[in-house]
Amino acid sequence: MRRYLIGACLALVAVAAQAQAPAGPPPKVLKYAFLVAETGFDPAQITDIYSRTVTAHVFEALYHYDPLARPVKLRPLTAAALPEPSADFKTWTIRLKPGIFFADDPAFGGNKRELVAEDYVYSFKRFADPAVKSPFWSTFDDAGLLGLRALREQALKGKKPFDYAAPLEGLRALDRYTLQLKTEQARPRLIEALMASSDLYGAVAREVVEHYGDKIMAHPVGTGPFVLKSWRRSSQMVLERNPGYRERFYEAEPAADDAEGQALLARLKGRRLPMVDRVEIAVIEESQPRWLSFINAEKDFLERVPADFISQAMPNGKIAPNLAKRGIQGYRIVGPESTMTVFNMEDPVVGGMAPAKVALRRAISLAIDVGREIQLARHGQAVPAQSPVVPHTTGYAAEFKSHISDHDPARAKALLELYGYLDRDGDGWREQPDGQPLLLLRNTQPDNASRRLDELMQKNLQAVGLRLEFKTAKWPENLKSVRGGKFQMWGVASSADKPDAQPALQRLYGPAIGGQNLSRFDMAAFNTIYERMQALPDGPERLALIHEGKRIAATYMPYKQHVHRILTDLSQPWLIGYRRPLFWQDWWQYVDIDNSKRPQP
Repeated sequence: MRRYLIGACLALVAVAAQAQAPAGPPPKVLKYAFLVAETGFDPAQITDIYSRTVTAHVFEALYHYDPLARPVKLRPLTAAALPEPSADFKTWTIRLKPGIFFADDPAFGGNKRELVAEDYVYSFKRFADPAVKSPFWSTFDDAGLLGLRALREQALKGKKPFDYAAPLEGLRALDRYTLQLKTEQARPRLIEALMASSDLYGAVAREVVEHYGDKIMAHPVGTGPFVLKSWRRSSQMVLERNPGYRERFYEAEPAADDAEGQALLARLKGRRLPMVDRVEIAVIEESQPRWLSFINAEKDFLERVPADFISQAMPNGKIAPNLAKRGIQGYRIVGPESTMTVFNMEDPVVGGMAPAKVALRRAISLAIDVGREIQLARHGQAVPAQSPVVPHTTGYAAEFKSHISDHDPARAKALLELYGYLDRDGDGWREQPDGQPLLLLRNTQPDNASRRLDELMQKNLQAVGLRLEFKTAKWPENLKSVRGGKFQMWGVASSADKPDAQPALQRLYGPAIGGQNLSRFDMAAFNTIYERMQALPDGPERLALIHEGKRIAATYMPYKQHVHRILTDLSQPWLIGYRRPLFWQDWWQYVDIDNSKRPQP
């Protein structure tokens, strides 16, 4: 009995001591909001920037971009060193770091699962599998990995499952940690094309794909610094630090004259990554509540300050005094991106290469007042786009001028009348050359920013006698319709994920229809130019081809380029280390949260 009482007393003492023990530091939580809903988290199936922001932190490519280097610089991530290309740029050999593991998941049956070269072979093959319906198959087809296209065509023609076990000369694991890629033609930029985008080309384990099957979009499992803990579709995503993430430390090489970059390096160098414990992402599509969530300190970061609030955030390009007093910081760049109107080249009204159809698209372009769009809808936060090629990429020249940005209603009317788009019945609206009604239909989204842009375009087209109506749906639904060719016109933005112009021009490449080529434009002369520039090293000859591609884009107008947006981000004083990436989506692991500066509830 006495022994029992002593034991009970000791237990009570232990409980009391535990209750009095100081709690550990609160978790570091990064909170912000996406302005558009995500679609899912399988790298082979997604294209939107918001889903790709999540996958970029869950999966890991072979290489990554230095977080501070400007101009950009590639560094090994899961690779042990930079790749070893052959002299003709047709064979690339990459050696992986041993000891990198996937995050724990039931798909692995309770075992630790090491990353091996075969995982990249499998992951890359998934883009060719017809059953996956990857919108990025065209990128792999461009690369010309030996045997990959034939393997895909074998599955298509035979109507059989894709043979993942089939050996390929162009995509092989030479041993457990050595990957080799071989291409049909020279591919000097293959490292940028297939090896440096964790959001798309990070390693996926075959066991995970087979375990989750059709639900793979909701179960991303990679080797990256974060794991997905919960997901409420189009509402909230919560990610936490990957508890099994390897030892990796903050390293960067900012330019010697980059004062901001040098200061960040001095503060963060050597810190173990990731520095935050948790990331909570809401989806707030309307501008005002997203702005207020930041101003009220509910969010730590505001990505892309809404145009409505730019004068309150950074008037004349400088942080507003009232925000500066609170320690809020602002970041502003012309983004490596563009907004555009996509024309469906297979649509009977606006599509096709007949002179009258080209004239209609060019007349629509001339009717659109991009300057007024920038002034009224974007509050000055954009510059006119002159071609598909975006700032900060090869072939972009700020001084380049084309008629894509011209606003000339008189010329638009003259073009329409020359090609038979006339108002025959006097109702104020033009008919098609054969007398059939002419109705333009543009897919759009149900948010205020889209409505403002739609109203301006409707007025612009009305001024030249063109009737425009709208089909409203959520962004993911519109993307699905466009990829299937079930649309006439759509407004969309696109961001570069590498410092090369070729991906932007892929939007006009015939074999990329159903993938990056949303317009379904297919022209033999352009396809030849595109394929030639793939094989050339950077230099004057390749730049000349890029310029010719820009000329063809302006002539046939499968896309009406609108603007390159000026991107403004804001961060709270307790968010440490943020710098907007230029060509990649992963940055959460490079920032810290100082909870001592965060307002306490």
